[in-house]
Amino acid sequence: QVQLVESGGGLVQAGGSLELSCVATGPTFSPYAMGWFRQAPGKEREFVAAIAWSGGATYYANSVRGRYTISRDNAKNTGFLRLNSLKPEDTAVYYCAAGNGIYSENTYRSWGQGTQVTVSS
Repeated sequence: QVQLVESGGGLVQAGGSLELSCVATGPTFSPYAMGWFRQAPGKEREFVAAIAWSGGATYYANSVRGRYTISRDNAKNTGFLRLNSLKPEDTAVYYCAAGNGIYSENTYRSWGQGTQVTVSS
């Protein structure tokens, strides 16, 4: 099973940017779709973005479309999520996941431990 480790979270002011990384170890990462989810305090985990194994198709939640960019480098077993124009409501723990699905977290087999993103107003 693929192991995933996220990094890149932190504290940023509204309007700022961050880039999250997700490094995969273990079995090859490339056959799997990669997704990013987030969970804010007191809320359920929600889909943020996903990218097909080839990198050719990307998917975004309406709340982040146009501000976030998902990408991956299969040669380096690494995925990325670029967060631009951040808003306080983007504050959450962000998780990367690998699996066969796109939107549903139930279709993802492997999860990282999460990285905290905090956006101050």
